Amino acid sequence: MELRSVEELMDLLHAGRTQHALRTAALLRRGRPADKELQVAGLVQGIGPLPAPGDEADSARRAAAAVRPLLGERVYRLVRGEADTADDDLLRLAREEGLTAGFDAGVPEDWRTVLELVAARRCRLDAVD
Repeated sequence: MELRSVEELMDLLHAGRTQHALRTAALLRRGRPADKELQVAGLVQGIGPLPAPGDEADSARRAAAAVRPLLGERVYRLVRGEADTADDDLLRLAREEGLTAGFDAGVPEDWRTVLELVAARRCRLDAVD
């Protein structure tokens, strides 16, 4: 499954259990406020089981493939675990901390504007290529 619009992605985020992903994204926003792609990777990394439930071990690959057309190569690599080591480590630490973080991280709708920004940036980069 490939996501083609922010609306499709929002539907998946609303349908899933997203508190962990929301906390992960919020932690990344605190640590790297200017790095929207890293924050978005933290938010969407858990959507893999939603489009094709079953094989948990393959969820990162499915999530990465699903968001690639919409959010671009860097988010794809971050979600899949093929990005810069420092970014991979930060994302992994935020995921782990997000499991136990005890704060209200909001709702998926809070991230719509950031998702639209990253998707628009990907479209602009494609237009230049």
